[in-house]
Amino acid sequence: MTTLQAAPATATYREVFAVRQFRVLFTGYTLFLGGETVKMLALSVTVYAGTGSPLLAALAYVAGFLPYALGGTLLLAYADRWPPRAVMVGYDLVRAAVAAVLAAGLLSPTAMLMLVFVTGIPSAVASAARSALLPELLDGDRYVLGRAVFSMAAGGTQVLGFAVGGILIAALGPYGALWITVASCLLSAALLRLRLAERPGRGTAAGYAVRETWRVNRELLRRPAVRSLLLAQWLPPALVVGAEGVLVPYAVQIGVPDAAGLLFTAVALGMLTGDLVIGRLVTPERRERLAGPLALLLGAPLLGFVLSPGPVAAALLLAVSGSGVAYQLGLARRFLKAVPEANRGQAFGLALTGTMTLQGLFAAGGGALGEVSAPGLVVGAAGAASLLAVWGLWRVLAPPRA
Repeated sequence: MTTLQAAPATATYREVFAVRQFRVLFTGYTLFLGGETVKMLALSVTVYAGTGSPLLAALAYVAGFLPYALGGTLLLAYADRWPPRAVMVGYDLVRAAVAAVLAAGLLSPTAMLMLVFVTGIPSAVASAARSALLPELLDGDRYVLGRAVFSMAAGGTQVLGFAVGGILIAALGPYGALWITVASCLLSAALLRLRLAERPGRGTAAGYAVRETWRVNRELLRRPAVRSLLLAQWLPPALVVGAEGVLVPYAVQIGVPDAAGLLFTAVALGMLTGDLVIGRLVTPERRERLAGPLALLLGAPLLGFVLSPGPVAAALLLAVSGSGVAYQLGLARRFLKAVPEANRGQAFGLALTGTMTLQGLFAAGGGALGEVSAPGLVVGAAGAASLLAVWGLWRVLAPPRA
């Protein structure tokens, strides 16, 4: 098991980016996020424009998330068996092929959703391989800041992705914009193949991958420390994503359909700001103490949506909510310490699987509620549910005893 010091010295982002292999991994991840953001936005806009259904629009937005449920229960053993570079490069090529088919514009909305769903199943393995590689490149507080950089990349790339994606969709149409995803996938594959050092797989188990995946997942979930930390990472943000599933219909409800991009961008900008501030200006020990209070920020601002705020006020509420995601920085070292090193890839994969699966389910649930209730009420309900989850998990979110 990985052994961490109780209170590591505070690292800096300069130290993190001084590691060349981290820079390569980070650049590949940024290309991945940019391409996925454009794809998700284009797919959601296409489906909602063609059907007018909040539920189908939400399903389009999360079509790349839900396959984690299958990939995480069937294939995660490969995250430790196979070399991480081969896994990531291979999946980038699959994504490029899928985006090219979508960009061709020959499929119906239903067929597009099915294609994205089926080919997204291996995404759990690729994400697990990437996450498990990070603590091999960075140690101590540099690892936590590396996690923060990845999270900031998610926020920052989405800010640019939604803004640029909206411009591209307006100029090229959703199908034309999808070719940006094709290019980003190919660039990421080339970069990782040529610049990322090859590393062997960590796992030594043989036999059926499905059986091994189930076995290790069960063992991880039987560990109280791992199980409680997984729930703390999963539930509060996943419930908030239920609100994101109705942001497009909400923009229509308040009479400003073009504001949907602004609302999505606000969430991403809040994530970027929260991780930047908490990761850089707060000591490791204090990050762990602030995990609970920061988690409350996820849901509390969303209660204001019951008043149907305009686009600017709504964007501010969403930005504050997004900043609450920084609470996970206070759990990063605890989770790394709690999992067996030999199964690190699968442990990170299980964490990502639960995150993506629950986010997909709650976003789809938010879209379903949007069929029978006002989108603003759905957003407020998602915020209340997240607050209840934080309250139920408060003992886990509290700092560990010395």
